[in-house]
Amino acid sequence: MIADIFGVSGRAMPEALIAGERSPGALADLAHGTIKAGHGTLVKALTGRFEEHHAFMCRMLLDTVDHLTVQIDKLTARITLRLAGLSVTEADEGPGQGTLIPITDTERLDEIPGVGPATAQVILAEIGLDMSVFPTAGHLVSWAKFSPRTIQSGGKNTSGPTGKGNPRLRVALGEAAISAARTDTFLGARYRRTVKRRGHTKALVAVARSILVSVWHLMNDPTARCRDLGTDFHTRNLDPNRKSRDLVRQLKAPGHDVTLTPATA
Repeated sequence: MIADIFGVSGRAMPEALIAGERSPGALADLAHGTIKAGHGTLVKALTGRFEEHHAFMCRMLLDTVDHLTVQIDKLTARITLRLAGLSVTEADEGPGQGTLIPITDTERLDEIPGVGPATAQVILAEIGLDMSVFPTAGHLVSWAKFSPRTIQSGGKNTSGPTGKGNPRLRVALGEAAISAARTDTFLGARYRRTVKRRGHTKALVAVARSILVSVWHLMNDPTARCRDLGTDFHTRNLDPNRKSRDLVRQLKAPGHDVTLTPATA
């Protein structure tokens, strides 16, 4: 965050303040090139008092950031090493390659759109490496509470909320779904199709569920690799009769009479 706010190196502006620079214009010149605020706005924001005590506190905060960054890097390296030792398999290098190469489960999950190395590590930590405890992908999805519940009352069945589930897994999949929704992939297309009729939140849940299903298949088959189905998957596999029924139902809802006539060649 410091890098995004203060400068390319993440330290340019605060280090200049600590060193004694007080010119608002000179400090504004050190801001990151992608920062939204303009130079004039930054100059106004940086006009004020910054005394020796502020520099002392800023130095302490930067040192804390450095300390925590080192700890995070050490933990990340240890997690990566332990997971690599537990989950190294041999898989095809790619479609049509026919060459087996060593690859970790983290790397295979990283191939899913929206899932990065850190997210893959969280998913593996929460669901484990042994998929025999989940006979099908549906069992894993149900355990993670990504399947809508059916509420029965008075002979009627209604859908209910998915439930809480594992909070760490839910956060990781939610972040992955947000990232995947922005991509030009099958998951991105799924989000855009679903959001029109179900809303943003439910569309993200649908994408997260698809990611979790992909995770199960990859973990259930050590040689499997992720392959994007493409943005036109639903169009290519569309059932014409079902599409016709959906369109007729939509036209009848406002009160229209609909008669379908087969097109002549």
